Amino acid sequence: MIEGLVAFSVRRRWLVLVTAAILTVAGVAAAAHLFRINTDVERLIDPSVPWRQDEIAFEKAFPQRTNLVAAVIDGQTPEIAEEAATRFADALKTHRSEIETVYRPDGGPFFDRNGLLLMSQQELEQTTQRLIEQQGLLGPLAADPSLRGVMRVLTLGVKGVKSGDAKVEDLAQPMTQIDDTLRKVLNGERARMSWQTLLAGGKTQVTDTRKFVMIQPVLDYNALEPGREATKLIRRIAAEQNIDSVHGLRIRLTGPVAVADDEFATLADDAGLNYSLTTAAIVLFLALALHSAPLVVAVLITTFAGLIVTAALGLAMVGELNPISVAFAALFVGLGIDFGIQFAVRYRADRYETGDCDTAIRAAARGVGWSLTLAAVSLLAGFFAFLPTKFRGVSELGLIAGVGMIVAYLFSLTLLPALIAVFNPRGEKRAVETTWMAGVDHWIVTHRKWVLIGVGLITVAGIPLLVKLPFDSNPMHLRSPKVESIATYLDLIKDPATSPNTIDVLAPDVAAVPALSQRLLKLDTVAEVHSIDTFVPRDQDQKLATIQETAQLLAPALNPSRKPPPPTDADNVKAIREAAAALKTIGGGSEPGNKAADTLSATLETLASAPAEKREAASVALTTDLRTLIGRLSGLLDPRKITLDNLPKQLKAEWVTADGRARIEVHPKGDSNNDEVLRRFAKEVQTIDPHATGAPIATTESSYTILGAFVQAGITALVLIFIILSVALRKPWDVAMTLGPLVLATLWTLMTLKIIGMPLNFANIIALPLMLAVGVAFHIYYVIAWRAGVVDMLASSLTRAIFFSALTTGTAFGSLMLSSHPGTASMGELLALSLFFTLLAAFFVVPAFLGPPPKHPDANRPEGDLAAVPPGAVARETAAVK
Repeated sequence: MIEGLVAFSVRRRWLVLVTAAILTVAGVAAAAHLFRINTDVERLIDPSVPWRQDEIAFEKAFPQRTNLVAAVIDGQTPEIAEEAATRFADALKTHRSEIETVYRPDGGPFFDRNGLLLMSQQELEQTTQRLIEQQGLLGPLAADPSLRGVMRVLTLGVKGVKSGDAKVEDLAQPMTQIDDTLRKVLNGERARMSWQTLLAGGKTQVTDTRKFVMIQPVLDYNALEPGREATKLIRRIAAEQNIDSVHGLRIRLTGPVAVADDEFATLADDAGLNYSLTTAAIVLFLALALHSAPLVVAVLITTFAGLIVTAALGLAMVGELNPISVAFAALFVGLGIDFGIQFAVRYRADRYETGDCDTAIRAAARGVGWSLTLAAVSLLAGFFAFLPTKFRGVSELGLIAGVGMIVAYLFSLTLLPALIAVFNPRGEKRAVETTWMAGVDHWIVTHRKWVLIGVGLITVAGIPLLVKLPFDSNPMHLRSPKVESIATYLDLIKDPATSPNTIDVLAPDVAAVPALSQRLLKLDTVAEVHSIDTFVPRDQDQKLATIQETAQLLAPALNPSRKPPPPTDADNVKAIREAAAALKTIGGGSEPGNKAADTLSATLETLASAPAEKREAASVALTTDLRTLIGRLSGLLDPRKITLDNLPKQLKAEWVTADGRARIEVHPKGDSNNDEVLRRFAKEVQTIDPHATGAPIATTESSYTILGAFVQAGITALVLIFIILSVALRKPWDVAMTLGPLVLATLWTLMTLKIIGMPLNFANIIALPLMLAVGVAFHIYYVIAWRAGVVDMLASSLTRAIFFSALTTGTAFGSLMLSSHPGTASMGELLALSLFFTLLAAFFVVPAFLGPPPKHPDANRPEGDLAAVPPGAVARETAAVK
């Protein structure tokens, strides 16, 4: 049947070529039209998995929390960061056709008015006490929020030190901060002093200078990067709002949309160069294997035509590629070209024997048809073993690659023979075999016992390495830390206050929140919880009383009845000189406060003598945020009781669903980037709520899902291949000789991973069951030749075909190693490593396992076995027997 198909392709060569051309052109058009890559890692898991169903249900309950871009704005001071975030959010809201929602989770009018009310009672009392202690400072500044007023406060501070009411150390930090600001002004630099930092004693938290704007853009799902245009708009608006380093600001984008777009960009990064280098290497290896330009061209055309058709079929079947299934191209090239090399090398050997092109093609079909068929079926079984798993990433890859093997097999038996017939390469001048390898064959057979003992000892010695094989279950490690979205995520994760590694628990209603929150807080791994109670505190009455008392005490200071007229430049100069003179009186010592007084006194004298423009700039630098502070304090000291009814709708929607369920956000203790910490955290929270969701749970559960999928796929592939080989080879020993070395190669690969410190992960673990299928193909060629009575297999044309096939396969797999995407690169690394050990087993372990070939024909072997004998092998066998 196979020989008949090949003979038809040779006889009707032009019909085959035209048909293949039509299929290829149609494939190009279909692939271009259907091409999509969905980089959402959540989609890699089947939605029927229970924990994914919980995630999907949560997303439906809070749709505004999906498909987000998180803009992270860092400012030199809290005021600069807050102003920039406010301007930016307001500007985004005007683009309603491109931006669906804009939300400030940490700022805005609600927080400006109710910030004190949202504190714990202890924090509130500490804050109000500090404000009361600073009313002597706030009063003069509220009355005269100018350069003159600041200088007078400095003078008052010096008097307080002299009277014993204050210590010079108390003024050290304010003096240093004022001096730094004025020096920048005098040097012509952009300057602006933070009064929030000053009143906090110079101490700020990351959340003070880092603000967030959550953006839900309109996505274009017809584009390869659905959020690309929205992201460009966001960056343009940021530039228009002067959110840049020149203005003391930095903006970074992260979140699901930004990560997905960066993921695609990383996959595409350097793709052209990588594919060019890979293609060049494959052409080189084909040239070395085939020594014929027409044959090289024929194999390349066959391979890439099959790749195009496979891509079109794959996209039609799965709809869109994912970060794992995109590797089908490398797999197809690596494995599909194997069929072409096997056929073409066998054609060369038969051409040397027969001298006629068409006769050699048909002879090649008889020679490799059976082994190619068995290898293709085994590969198909290996790839299709992924289909039943819940890991959609590899199940889709298995589907596409499996169909690709069918395409590669059919094209190798139709298009390739037709191309060879049309090109009609020149005849072979010498035998294709590598006779110098015969010595290796003889050595292995002669020392077979010691080879097997050595293999056994090495394998047994390495078993302890398999006990604690590293597995990295963090999906973020599969992404490039160099891209902005991932680098920003990794930065945020360092601080518990900004870490996205939180878990969401849904309470049945708002009334159930306190009790559920208390149960969660009792867990050893939980640091804190946030909920609707964070924004509608249940102890507001006590807090309102504390705030009202403080407001009464500070009212005279913040709302002075008399205010002096705005100062003239002369007024400012006088106040500056008076402050400088006063500071000199407390300088001259060795303490930090004394030194700060001396330094600031000198700076003030310089400012007093400088042009008026410098003093005007100094006034702006010192008082811009002072006026903001005075106004904000007035608002904070006049809150209104918060209820669910008067809570901003957007804020309420972040915590309470339309049907009344309430979200509780749970934060972990410890390093939230530590896999073990997150695993324990997720496990404990799930004891309270089995349906909880969030990144820690997704990371933990996906590791179980994916590992289970690979165990299932590996066992399925092994069973299917075993059944196929049992039916085809009929002898259990021959089946064991085919699969045994593969098991050894897999064990050696895993041992090497432990030695070199390379962990398994969600992407590269796919290499193990894949190489089981790939290795079977190489081993089948040898076993079938051995059953046919071939001696010196390493010296035969078969080894030449396998060696160069492995080189091209390794090159195709190696192209993945060059990817800028860490997950894809790790997949390529493990595939290449697995291929190395698979070849090592094929070239040395399989011959040692098999031993000398049978000396008598086997009546039970398939008819194709005899055809598998490489030309010239029978003559060598006869000579060996004699």
